[in-house]
Parts: sequence; C-alpha cells; structure tokens
Amino acid sequence: MRVADTNENQLITTFRELLPSGERTLIGSGDDCAQIVTPEGHFIVTTDVLVEGRHFRVDWSSAYEIGARAAAQNLADIAAMGGRASALVVSLVLPADTEVDWLNDLVEGCGDRAREAGAGVVGGDLSSGDQLVIAVTAMGWCPHGVVVRSGAQPGDVLAVAGTLGRSAAGLAALSSGKVPPCTPSAELPSSIREAVSVFRAPVPPLEAGVHAALAGVHAMMDVSDGLAVDARRMAKASGIVIEVDPALLKEDVDALLPVVRLVNPEDSGAEEGYARSWVVGGGEDHSLLAAFPHEAPLPEAFRPIGRVRACRGGESPAALMNGQKLTGGWDHFACDAIDGRACNHRREGER
Repeated sequence: MRVADTNENQLITTFRELLPSGERTLIGSGDDCAQIVTPEGHFIVTTDVLVEGRHFRVDWSSAYEIGARAAAQNLADIAAMGGRASALVVSLVLPADTEVDWLNDLVEGCGDRAREAGAGVVGGDLSSGDQLVIAVTAMGWCPHGVVVRSGAQPGDVLAVAGTLGRSAAGLAALSSGKVPPCTPSAELPSSIREAVSVFRAPVPPLEAGVHAALAGVHAMMDVSDGLAVDARRMAKASGIVIEVDPALLKEDVDALLPVVRLVNPEDSGAEEGYARSWVVGGGEDHSLLAAFPHEAPLPEAFRPIGRVRACRGGESPAALMNGQKLTGGWDHFACDAIDGRACNHRREGER
C-alpha cells in the first residue's frame, strides 16, 4: 500500500504506535502542540532538514537508516551543548507513491534513536510533494550548564569524541559504484563496513557531551560539516587559533586506507592524502569537537587532536595544521548533491 491509498489520520495513528512518548512529555502527539516538562527552567532547541538526493538516497540506505540518521544529527546538536534530548518533532514531505511499509520503517528508525537517547517523538506534520523531505526539531536541556563554541581559551587541549572521515569515505565508496548499493552494512567487507554504516546512519557519542560538560569543557560543537569547517567556526567564535596535530589523526587516516584502495586502486601513491582529506574535510560523522582546560583529564570518550593558542600579532582566528589553514568541508550551497562529487574532494584537489 502507498501513502496515496491511505490518509493522514491512518498514518499518524500507526506512527504513534511506533514512536516513544518520552519521560518529559505531558501532552504528546494529538493536540495542536505538545507540552514538555522543563524543570530546569530552560530548554535548548535545534532543527535540521534532510532532502532526498541531497543528503541521502533511498537506493543506498534503508528506510530505517534514513530515519535513524535524521534523528541522530539533531541529537548530536543537543549533545554538543552538553545537553540531553527530551523531545523531537518530525515533519515529512512524501511523494504519493511512497510505500507505507517503507515509511513505517523510516519512522521506526527515527523513533528508536530517540528512544535510545531518552527522548520522545511528540508531533510533527505530513504533506505531499514531489520529493522526500524530512525535517526534525529536537529539544533538550543541559544538566550541567550550557556549553557553547565560543569559550575555547589559549592553552586548551583540542579533543574529539567519535569518528572522523568515516561518513565521507562511505559516501565515496557508494559513489564509486564498487559497492552494491543495496547491500546491508552488516554484509559488507569489514574493511569498508564502518565507513558505509556511518554514512548511512551515524551514531554520535551522545553521552560524551554531558560528560564533557561535567568535566568543565570550555567549548564544544558537533562536527557536521567537517573538522576543517567546524574547527574554523570554533576558532572564529572564540577568537583564538586552533592547531591540529596530524600525528594525532593517524588512527583515523589508517582506518580509511582500505576505502581509498577500493575507490582509487590505481593511485597508490596518494592513499594517505585521500584518507586525510576525508578525515579533515569530511562531514556528517557527527562527532564532538571540544576544547578542555589543559590540566583537566579528558573524559573517557575523548582523545586529543591538537591545541588552542592565542592569536599572534595581527593574526586572525584560524584552524591550522602544519602551519597551514585547514581547507575542505561541506557547504550546503557550494557543494554538489549526494550523487555528485564530494565537496571536500573537489576542494582538496584545488589546494
């Protein structure tokens, strides 16, 4: 059965059976608004839009993975503020020929990620359209205070929780045509499984955000558009210079070499360069980038990747590696669609 063969009320009734309500929900789906408890006296809110062909492809990812991805990237924003999620609101634009079973799998994927984070899915909207669009708004609270990106200080240790470059490498693997697009991630060779899986449905280190806040982190943000872009954003917001140590990215680079060999087997001399371009410029792993006081022990999920220093004599805030400005990353208006060339690859080639 397709959505054109049913109606909005029937779909919403099914969605309510699939979705968590959340412990902080007083009024959930069914009224004009949801009502969420905020005993701390504040809430944080974020929103993202995913567009078919721009952010995902239905022939590359299962419906469940697409739903999980939509939830994950919003939950990562909550975590990046040192927060916990309380509720999600999800709106969908659906082509008339969308299969209802497929749609229910998407809703279930979104609901399971919300449930794992302790959040409810408390409402949204449905509309028909020519292209599948998913819009998610997430709300939450900060149990140990709000963490912003503008607090990094000279002397801080720059650290990351989560993976770097995997999503970009997974995109490259699927784009290469050398990976059967419908193959479930669990059935892929182990050498590329993580990269493709993270691209299809990233798993942000949500608890790491709360632990970072508890540890006294000075600044933190979600790495959604790539380390290069987001480190520059933190540097500019904080008025400092970030220096990334390439030696501390070696584990990430080495993990992606098998994907490089699959995608570019004829270019063996540039394997590390390709892998590093994904690590530095690839977005959508939704790891957490953070600046910690140098004397503070890093929370368990974090590993150091560089340091923070003051701007020197007329120097502008920047993110550097080996003395050079980091380049690459994703820009929603400058980069190609998902089935085109990856943006960070193009920029790395121009550098």
